[in-house]
Amino acid sequence: MPEKVILNKEDVRRAITRIAHEIVERNHGCDGIILIGVHTRGAPLAKRIAANIKEFEQAEVPVGDLDISLHRDDLTSLVVQPSVLPTNIPDDIEGKRIILVDDVLYTGRSIRAAMDALIEHGRPQSIQLVVLIDRGHRELPIRADFVGKNMPTSRDEEVEVRLKEVDGRDEVAIVKGVSERESIVNR
Repeated sequence: MPEKVILNKEDVRRAITRIAHEIVERNHGCDGIILIGVHTRGAPLAKRIAANIKEFEQAEVPVGDLDISLHRDDLTSLVVQPSVLPTNIPDDIEGKRIILVDDVLYTGRSIRAAMDALIEHGRPQSIQLVVLIDRGHRELPIRADFVGKNMPTSRDEEVEVRLKEVDGRDEVAIVKGVSERESIVNR
C-alpha cells in the first residue's frame, strides 16, 4: 500500500516540545499533573513530554502508562484473547490533573476506553487529552486539548505514527488503501 510521510523526525520533535510548553502554560505550571500514556505509542510520547517539561521547568512530572485492551467496545470483534499489557499509575490520581496521551485520535473510542480504565484508579480533578495526530472522523463527542498536528484523512487511509522506542524511527505517515475495519483495529 502506498504511503506518504507527513511528519519527519524533526517535525515530531517540534510537535512534542510545543505540546509540553502548552501543557505547562494551560495548567499554570506542572503541580498536580500526572502524564498517562495509552499503550503502545502514547506511553513513550508521555515520557518525552515529561522530559521536555523537566528540561524547561526543572520539575519532575510523574508518568505512567495505561492498558485499555479490556475496555474497548470492539473487543469481541478484534481477537479471541486480547493482549493485555501492564498498567502503571505512578501516584494516587484522586484530585490530580491527568494528562492522557495517545498517538492518534480517530473515532474517539480508544480515548473513551482509556477514560473508563483510568476512572477505575480513582477520581481525578480533570482529564486533558494530548494526541500527536488528530485525523478527524469522530464517532463520540471527544476532542483533544493538545494536538501535535491536525491531519484530515479519508476513511480508507490509516495514519501510522512510528516512534523510535517502538518502531526504531520517528515519523508519521499516511497509508492509503486501508479498509475502515483495519484502521479501527489498529487504533
